Amino acid sequence: MTAASSPARRRVAVGLFVLAALASLRLSPAVACPFCGTVGESIARKRAGAAAVCIAEAVGPAARDASGLLAVPFRVLHTLQGTLPDGIPATLEARVAAPVAGTAVLFVSRDDPPRYSALAAEETVLGYVMRVPDADVPAAERLTWFAARLEHPDAVIAEDAFAEFAVAPFTDVRAAAAALADRPLAEWLSDPGIDQRRRGFYGLALGIVAAAGLPADTPATSRPLREALATVAGDFRAGADGLMGGILVADGPEGLEWLLGRAGPDRPVDQRQLLSALRFAWEYLGDSIPPEAVVAATARLAGSVAVAADAIVDLARYGAWGEVDAVAAWWDRAADDPLLRRAVAGYLLACPEPAAAMHLARLEREDPAGVAKARAAAALPLGQ
Repeated sequence: MTAASSPARRRVAVGLFVLAALASLRLSPAVACPFCGTVGESIARKRAGAAAVCIAEAVGPAARDASGLLAVPFRVLHTLQGTLPDGIPATLEARVAAPVAGTAVLFVSRDDPPRYSALAAEETVLGYVMRVPDADVPAAERLTWFAARLEHPDAVIAEDAFAEFAVAPFTDVRAAAAALADRPLAEWLSDPGIDQRRRGFYGLALGIVAAAGLPADTPATSRPLREALATVAGDFRAGADGLMGGILVADGPEGLEWLLGRAGPDRPVDQRQLLSALRFAWEYLGDSIPPEAVVAATARLAGSVAVAADAIVDLARYGAWGEVDAVAAWWDRAADDPLLRRAVAGYLLACPEPAAAMHLARLEREDPAGVAKARAAAALPLGQ
């Protein structure tokens, strides 16, 4: 038995390579919408974590504080929640995302000394902050409340409602299908003024509504998703991966075949976005899309040089060891692509099949320096 195929060494390789794979995917099993990008902390969670929540008034211009972040001087007018700490100054500096003139909601942290952050808030936002459901309210009730405020005319409220959905567990979002069905999701998909991060979520939401057979009188279909996808080809910013995720939710295996048919060799961006949607399907859609179908689709995409490295990492994460020969064949074709060679080496090191050890032994004879370099790199997250 060679060192490369030793069980102990292979266990270490599996662990390291899977960690690298997970780091590269940026997909948390707890998050409903991996297509939404980074969202800020919601108002409900800020409120829950604060020692006090106040109405405050800006009393000076915005400026950079000692750490280089934007801050505004405020005077507290009224306490909405909690108790202000003793010795709080009459005028305090609170961090803000953008300059504030007028009233704001001020959050006082539980630190000692406390830290302050503020959010510009006129009457509409102040009322929203006071009524927003607590973080411990049952998810179905909370998300129904926030669904009614998606794309609210006030930008702060619209962003906060979106943030609540973006971090909610997928099962909870599915449970809110009836509330989402009341929203004009198909219209939002075709609206060029919609925030592109939200577009991906609205695609996913429409897929949930269609799969649930809602609305009852005229059930939604995936047609608006497919039409919207045709208008955003090649644009990573347009939420295309979320539209694909919605198609997979709505149409299952048939939707997967349709997506594979349009993600040809001449459409590398579509291929990369489809990989993202397939990761989502692997995590959440096992009840409608069999895991073996996700593996087969990923293996098909692994034949494209544009996405082979990422697809091979995914195959290792899925434990798809039947692709060992196809993966090993990429080594010679990837002589000028260190990331692809890194993925090949990581897959072969993690693979428990005897064929993997044979491929590694052959590659080490033919290119010992290249294999050593790729073997070391395979133990690192792909961003390093």
